[in-house]
Amino acid sequence: MISKIVLYYLPVSVKGILMGAADVIPGVSGGTIAFITGIYETLIASLKSINRKALGRLLRFDLRSFWKSVNGGFLLSLLLGILISILTLSRFILFLLEHHTLLLLSFFFGLIIASAVVIVRRTSSHTFAGWAAGVSGTAAAFLITSLSPISTPDSWWFIFLSGAIAICAMILPGISGSFILLLLGKYSFILGAIRDLDFALIAIFGTGCLAGLLGFVRILSQLLQRYHDQTMLFLAGVMIGSLGKIWPWKVPVPDAAPEGENALLFSLNVMPETYFHTTGADPLVVSAMMLMAAGLFLVFILEFISAKAHKKHAGYSL
Repeated sequence: MISKIVLYYLPVSVKGILMGAADVIPGVSGGTIAFITGIYETLIASLKSINRKALGRLLRFDLRSFWKSVNGGFLLSLLLGILISILTLSRFILFLLEHHTLLLLSFFFGLIIASAVVIVRRTSSHTFAGWAAGVSGTAAAFLITSLSPISTPDSWWFIFLSGAIAICAMILPGISGSFILLLLGKYSFILGAIRDLDFALIAIFGTGCLAGLLGFVRILSQLLQRYHDQTMLFLAGVMIGSLGKIWPWKVPVPDAAPEGENALLFSLNVMPETYFHTTGADPLVVSAMMLMAAGLFLVFILEFISAKAHKKHAGYSL
């Protein structure tokens, strides 16, 4: 029995690790990873199940019933994977973002294109309303990713609010919670708190995330139940609209000298030839194209594996 449980939930933790790694990168969403690995709708449904009724069971110490009602094994496995990733991989991901930005973005560019294709393929009807939702999602993501960062306070209430807003973005495929934190001026601030183990700030930010998440998933769950295809096409549009932010070949905005994560904010998208003439650096076209192809290939492989795993474990729960 224990071995079956481990075999069932270990892949969930691995998917959580991938989600955590993606969430660290401004422009990439952990929700995208959840979707392409086949756990997105399960995640939304599980989070929605944390309600007054479930909390009542917890307060009565009916732990077994509470655990089953909120799909506790799934949520705990996923959360552990995300935490492991953020605590152990964040420095490595930030190193790649700092020193190998072009190649890292190339991989995620291919990954997100394939993810949008997967979403469209999973919709059963393509009505005018559905495609209108897709166009709206593209426009919304393009607008959000075109915004400039603002100066914000470091007060506890704004840290709480930043967590609530960022987590809503993280759960949406295509919109990056890390990018939202950049816009709010709190990306480096929060990562610094995690690096320095500032538990007070982490607790405030985490509480904001929890509050925002539990409220937002109810709205998203209702949309998926009532307007499934329109919502899915909207999410596909969001992914497409976010592609501009992770286009690999970027040059600094005139009169700006961005470094690190800010390079994703203060930059212009250009073609490889323009990148070479502007920066003098090798555009690494072949390597970039290979990594884009790897991203595409990985998504379709994960979709295939997830489909087989879903059939194999259908009806199994803890």
